[in-house]
Amino acid sequence: MDDFRYLHGSLYCESVAVQDIARAVGTPTYVYSGATLESHFTKLRDAFAPLSPLLCYSVKCCSNLAILKRLAQLGAGMDVVSGGEIFRACAAGADPRHFVYAGVGKSDAEIRLALEHGIGLFNVESEMEFENLSRLAHETGTPARAALRVNPDVDPKTHRHTTTGKRESKFGVDLERAVAFFHAYGRDPHIALRGIHLHIGSPVYSTAPYLQSVVKALALIDDLARAGFPVDTLDLGGGFGADYESDQTPLATEYANAIVPLLCDRVARGLRIILEPGRTIAANAGILLTKVEYVKRSGDRTFAICDAGMNTLLRPSHYDAFHFVWPAEVDVSLVPPRRAREIILPGLQRTEVVGPLCETGDFLAQDRMLPPLDRGDLLAVYSAGAYGMTMASRYNSHPLPTEVLVEGSTFRVIRERESYSDLIQHERA
Repeated sequence: MDDFRYLHGSLYCESVAVQDIARAVGTPTYVYSGATLESHFTKLRDAFAPLSPLLCYSVKCCSNLAILKRLAQLGAGMDVVSGGEIFRACAAGADPRHFVYAGVGKSDAEIRLALEHGIGLFNVESEMEFENLSRLAHETGTPARAALRVNPDVDPKTHRHTTTGKRESKFGVDLERAVAFFHAYGRDPHIALRGIHLHIGSPVYSTAPYLQSVVKALALIDDLARAGFPVDTLDLGGGFGADYESDQTPLATEYANAIVPLLCDRVARGLRIILEPGRTIAANAGILLTKVEYVKRSGDRTFAICDAGMNTLLRPSHYDAFHFVWPAEVDVSLVPPRRAREIILPGLQRTEVVGPLCETGDFLAQDRMLPPLDRGDLLAVYSAGAYGMTMASRYNSHPLPTEVLVEGSTFRVIRERESYSDLIQHERA
């Protein structure tokens, strides 16, 4: 699923030893594999080819300009959720006509920016938002297209913070309100309301929730057609999983084999399909490199205190998320056979991998069996390409880390490490 592997006990990203990257640019550092990004995108595109979908990459999961540019060159549209992401995606050379713009709290300034760039589709989340969008489209003389985000009331069995498609979600409207919504706004003179948008949550490791959602959406589309409101676009959102553990998530072909048969006939009759993949493209394309600063015993626990923490990778403390962690240089007998919560190899010890922050919740991995660690050891935190750097902060006044893109046997810095001066450049004493 990715291009990170051990060779003679050393971890490589494609053909570059990650230890060489750490020596050159320091730590903490995010390292991305260009080949993995391309592979995951093309596998998804090929799997869903019978539907000819527009694949709009979810910018929020990994938004570096070099990443966005590479995906745009592969033909990706962009799923954006803020004015900043619109600006960022356009700066990377992506075509705004292939943008979909979601988010429950779009400001007037953000909507005006989206209208100015002529984005392809607004995913509208409430009645009041639609009224405001129509007003701004009228004021600017810029008509636009919109899809209504609908909650199909399907439980994707994921973390409570990333479940978005249930009835009580802050996102979108429930199925019962959707028909009334079209009756109220379906003939608006400034906004062509012609789509249905679904996004049930992330990560979703089963195809069943998608099947339930699509069936409900198609029934809604039929109801709307009978009421005189034709729908020509169905945006299925994203949420496909990533391998935080080996073989944890279905392949792109498995998702497609379940979803495509439901939609082929509709596509033949003119329905346009949009997908919003993010994590399934980027997560396993990136790792976080962090250095062990100190090792200590406290009670019956061993702590490896690293220079990266929840300020660098928030997911473990925020979502209880699992990320596989292993040293970048090990004896060949300690190369892990797979990524799992519990690795059984001789000579391991139970370890807490924690960060430098003044927070008890500052950790990267808890209760892990790892090789004995020492000061200066380099650790790789796997599957960190999605919602890693984009959720990083300057908490405790730690500068943001470096980002590096590997392409074959070469690597380049695609975001410089921040300096202390960078921390205060917008402040005034």
